[in-house]
Amino acid sequence: MAEAALKAARAQVESDRQSIAAAEAAILQAEAAVKIARINLGYTRITAPISGRIGKSNVTDGALVTAYQPLALATVQQLDPIYVDVSQSISALLYLKQSMEEGTLNQNGSKQKKVKLILDDGMVYTSEGTLQFRDVTVDPSTGAVTVRIVFPNPDGVLLPGMFVRAVAMEGINEQAILVPQQSVSRDPKGNPLALVVGPDAKVEQKSLTLDRPIGNKWLVTAGLKEGDHLIVEGLQKIRPGDSVNEVPFEEEQQEDMDQSTSSHPVAAAH
Repeated sequence: MAEAALKAARAQVESDRQSIAAAEAAILQAEAAVKIARINLGYTRITAPISGRIGKSNVTDGALVTAYQPLALATVQQLDPIYVDVSQSISALLYLKQSMEEGTLNQNGSKQKKVKLILDDGMVYTSEGTLQFRDVTVDPSTGAVTVRIVFPNPDGVLLPGMFVRAVAMEGINEQAILVPQQSVSRDPKGNPLALVVGPDAKVEQKSLTLDRPIGNKWLVTAGLKEGDHLIVEGLQKIRPGDSVNEVPFEEEQQEDMDQSTSSHPVAAAH
């Protein structure tokens, strides 16, 4: 009797062990099912890989979407900081390089990489950008290289696709002078001329050497010196040798990045 009872007890223990193993297997299976459910639940929520602003949706509510489909659900744009790509002609780039090598244009340290932005309405963007790189390939259709600038954009003023103009500090020409374009006239041969007020309040004519236009001004490399009183208005009414009264010339304030020496523009009146 005792031996039979022992065998029965052992059989019961073995049965209980099998039940425990089956229960543990069921638990593992249930945990795996929970993990799969969580993964599937995660597929119902799409998270952006970057921070930014999302554009309009390309699909409607209830539309069937699949993994790796060619049509994106929407596009997320990073806005702060934001990249601004502008084009620089290869001729301007070669001119800049040549001027640096010849010493006519000096670099200006950290300001060399600072860029200002003029918005489509003519306003100057409040923050300066930093020149990140110039592309190494010239676009054969435009003859220009792409220049990338990084701007802080915490308020989201700059948006992708906006039209802007960049004003960069190329360098300093310490021997040149910036003058309003309207102060420069031409003789019959096309040579540039300017009228200045001499120390005796009489009009003097000077021949100029122009480098290039910068905004609404000419970069003059010869013919004027610092402190010259350049006549800007009333050029048609006066001739060299005339006596004139100087009136300070008021022009719109512009953000000129060029640090060239400036003359003193005046309006002349008899």
